[in-house]
Amino acid sequence: MSQDSQELNEISSLVPPEHSRYPFSCPWAVPNPLTHIQDIWKRWRAPPLPPQRTIYINDPARNGGFCHNRISTTKYSIVTFIPRFVYDQFRRYANLFFLLIASLQQIPGVSPTGQFTTAVPLLLVLLATAVKEIIEDWRRHNADSIENGRMIDVFRVGIFQSIPWTKVVVGDIVKVCRGQFFPADLILLSSSEPQGVCYIETSNLDGETNLKIRQSYNQTANMEKRSDLNLLRGKLECEGPNTRLYEFSGNITIQHYRPEPLSANQVLLRGAQLRNTDWIYGLVVYTGRDTKLMRNSTKAPLKRSNMDHVTNRQVFLIFLALLVLALISTASSTVWNAKNSNLYYLQLPSGSGATAGQFFLNFLTFIVLYNNLIPISLIVTVELVKYIQAFYINYDQAMYDEETNTPAIARNSNLNEELGQVKYIFSDKTGTLTQNIMEFKLCSINGHVYRIGAEDGHTSIQTTSLQDVLGSRHQCRDEVIEFLKVMAICHSVIPEQTQEGVVYRASSPDEQALVNAARSLGIVFQSRTPDSITIDVVGSKEEYKILNLLEFSSDRKRMSVIVRTPDGAIK
Repeated sequence: MSQDSQELNEISSLVPPEHSRYPFSCPWAVPNPLTHIQDIWKRWRAPPLPPQRTIYINDPARNGGFCHNRISTTKYSIVTFIPRFVYDQFRRYANLFFLLIASLQQIPGVSPTGQFTTAVPLLLVLLATAVKEIIEDWRRHNADSIENGRMIDVFRVGIFQSIPWTKVVVGDIVKVCRGQFFPADLILLSSSEPQGVCYIETSNLDGETNLKIRQSYNQTANMEKRSDLNLLRGKLECEGPNTRLYEFSGNITIQHYRPEPLSANQVLLRGAQLRNTDWIYGLVVYTGRDTKLMRNSTKAPLKRSNMDHVTNRQVFLIFLALLVLALISTASSTVWNAKNSNLYYLQLPSGSGATAGQFFLNFLTFIVLYNNLIPISLIVTVELVKYIQAFYINYDQAMYDEETNTPAIARNSNLNEELGQVKYIFSDKTGTLTQNIMEFKLCSINGHVYRIGAEDGHTSIQTTSLQDVLGSRHQCRDEVIEFLKVMAICHSVIPEQTQEGVVYRASSPDEQALVNAARSLGIVFQSRTPDSITIDVVGSKEEYKILNLLEFSSDRKRMSVIVRTPDGAIK
């Protein structure tokens, strides 16, 4: 052993065992005990994992203990209205101030005004505010009633029965038709499309208007008749209710088949809408407040606007000024009384104790006397203006969207003034400004720049019309057709059949513009399934088998698709 190795071993022997795994740390460095305490705290505070649930198919007697399917987004209930309303109103310093004044006016010999001078106006203000809150909450209740009262077809006792959403329970098999919303969180069993595929729109969940594909479990994809559903038996084991919209873990066992895993690709969430599919059969997994939509929504909070916060601060400062004025006035009154104590007709109390008590009573009297520094009409005026503003918002034609027939709805009049305080809007999507309207203009193929249509004069680059290339025996015609095929194949667009024809639904306007451009040039994207894409190339149909799809990522900055062409080649 060399001398250097012996010295290294001697130095290592001086290092305590707990530091032996830190070869470059100082021997005297002691681990921080707070790290272990923080780890224990995090494990203790971590939310418990949701309990696993087991659902038996076509066996309602064994599917018990789950919540009902009724939802409520109201702010109050009959039991909670008074405590929540009182708490919300007396968070305002002005109401607290008037309550203090009304209480002081009930003390004999303190108030220079009547006992009900402040109490009656305060009660009228609270009553008017309560009526406003009741009206707004009643509108929420009506919206919930419409939602809960929607009808859906449920398979029970061998037949389909039309029942309200509120009577849907876990384990039911429901039939949802085109354009309908899903009444609960479902597992897709089969659909009218081949291979159990369906298309859904999740704009109510994530704001995305593009269509998404869901595919059913293989063993149930071909179930189209009621007799098939009536013979269906098995069980589904899955995770408990949670807030993860894009994740699902579970497995399904159908009769004598082995268990198969399920993922989010088979889940249809409440709030989503069935599109471009005639019907689907789904097994209810989560209902009511257990659905992922309701798990991600919160109870209507007690909101306060920025003006309420400013008003609170101003009322507090005015109250401090009122206390100073009352204190100065009381001191001045005490000095004056001391100088004129010999005037018998004033009947002033005598003695130190009496003087101290009179000082406190005088102080309260001056507080009541100066209460007009904070006008009670301020609260009435603000509430009235807010309520009228809500009507203006509801009937504002400039805020009406004719395309979707959607008017503006002020569900809560407490935040109207917030709209007038908006100065800047920060957006991470250019579609907010461009309205997601994009048009294909130019492309570069093998070093040559091509355009669609006539030249617009906005570019100095020499371009060639794609229509001219495709309509002639141009030497680059094959390259252009191959390029347009890529535009019609490499995307995530979903075609939707409408009365006007095929309409493309895309997650981004870029993809939609590219597919529309290819269609205008004769390369038409017609249909897609989870494993194939069909296009029309100048009147000839071609089907491409999808081998792998590489989604767009910020690292690659592109999307790719690997397909098998009709002649067997892989591209």
